[in-house]
Amino acid sequence: MNVLVAGSGPNGLAAALTLAREGVRVEVCERAAVIGGGLQTRTLTLPGFRHDLCAAVHPFAVAAPFFRRLPLADHGLRWVHHELALAHPFDDGSAAVLDALATTCDSLDAGDAGPYRRLLLPFVSRWPDVFDVALGPLALPSRPWLQARLARHGLGAVTTLTARHFRGPRTRALLAGVAAHSGLPLERRPTAAFALLLALAAHVTGWPIARGGSQAFADALAARLRALGGAVYVDAPVDALPEPGAFDAVLLDTAPRALAAMAGGRLPGRWLRGIERFRYGPSVCKVDWALAGPIPWRSPECGRAGTVHLGGSEWEVAAALREVWDGRPAERPFVLLGQPSLADTTRAPSGRQVAWAYCHVPAGSNLDATAAIEAQVERFAPGFRDVILARRTHTPADLEAHNPNLVGGAVTGGLQDLGQLWFRPIPSFAPYRTPLPGVYLCSAATPPGGGVHGMCGWHAARAVLRDRG
Repeated sequence: MNVLVAGSGPNGLAAALTLAREGVRVEVCERAAVIGGGLQTRTLTLPGFRHDLCAAVHPFAVAAPFFRRLPLADHGLRWVHHELALAHPFDDGSAAVLDALATTCDSLDAGDAGPYRRLLLPFVSRWPDVFDVALGPLALPSRPWLQARLARHGLGAVTTLTARHFRGPRTRALLAGVAAHSGLPLERRPTAAFALLLALAAHVTGWPIARGGSQAFADALAARLRALGGAVYVDAPVDALPEPGAFDAVLLDTAPRALAAMAGGRLPGRWLRGIERFRYGPSVCKVDWALAGPIPWRSPECGRAGTVHLGGSEWEVAAALREVWDGRPAERPFVLLGQPSLADTTRAPSGRQVAWAYCHVPAGSNLDATAAIEAQVERFAPGFRDVILARRTHTPADLEAHNPNLVGGAVTGGLQDLGQLWFRPIPSFAPYRTPLPGVYLCSAATPPGGGVHGMCGWHAARAVLRDRG
């Protein structure tokens, strides 16, 4: 069998690897000059400063079923962990942290450690099964007790979850910030699932970064593919579907609208209407900095954490996301910030640091939120602007120009609310198959959605193998 994969993001490479392991001849074609899609690392500011363009922290890459079973260390990949996975600072100079279960509980409000352990421990003890279930397609129960417990706690809104289990404002703010990775208003379902899964990943495998940058992760995947006999080509755009018979199957690591363009009018009306209705969610504005030294955090915990959530209280985080959802830029946005060079000295010259941050902006806007982002950093790290040597801002349009899969600057491959988390890009129990014979979709626009876990590609490849016997 001979298969073409269009796109070398983590899902495209996961699909190619799944097929190559079964002896299939695989060719991966990447339109850019460098492989990786959202896993690229570049010099964006000053010489010697290395910045991840999109995906930077990889909790699911080490916890998800497919990637965790690959021998990527044989191809040079090294995971690096900070002292703390996450810190969430407050205006009084304190911070809640997310890391090992005991460390996390020690940082929570008095009285919340017990309820937190009772909520998370059943998942911690069975974490491989949890990720197998959560990142699998919608299916009949195979682990009924675990699936029922996940549904009970995860299918609701995080505000409901925190109100039911916790009384302290620090605990509730910490989980609100973790749930905010979804880009959804915190009152909407299933934001609780994002909080639980990301917290669980921090407790069992951490939130690591790739030494040298996320490009090292993509390079290791490509090296593994070549070792299995696959081929990877760059500067090789696939603008139209190959002629029938050229390949036994074609897998597209692309946005749904790219599928429509490549099909050249061959998609049936139901699919075209579904693609038109597919929602991408809020956009993102991202800033990368070259810094003269570490960020001068008021909270010591922030100086030890790989990721910092800047948003204050649960109410403030919720208000910022609600404003964006309603089409208004948040005056005080919720900001996700990473400081990779604290743990990975390859990212910046000696004595210097790199950092990045992004916030959500209204869908379809091209807002430059640099000033609002830096104001939030300055709020928790007075003097931050004094250590900035250079910055590079990517507006939503810049992000889409870099990677067409980031439609409108949205970074999750499509909105991940309850209606579009499993049934994407259109309602179907076979979401990876398109109506065109031998053509499959394997991008984050298919279940289980956004995140560097490779499971969209794995499921799509398994569909090819089943269809081809």
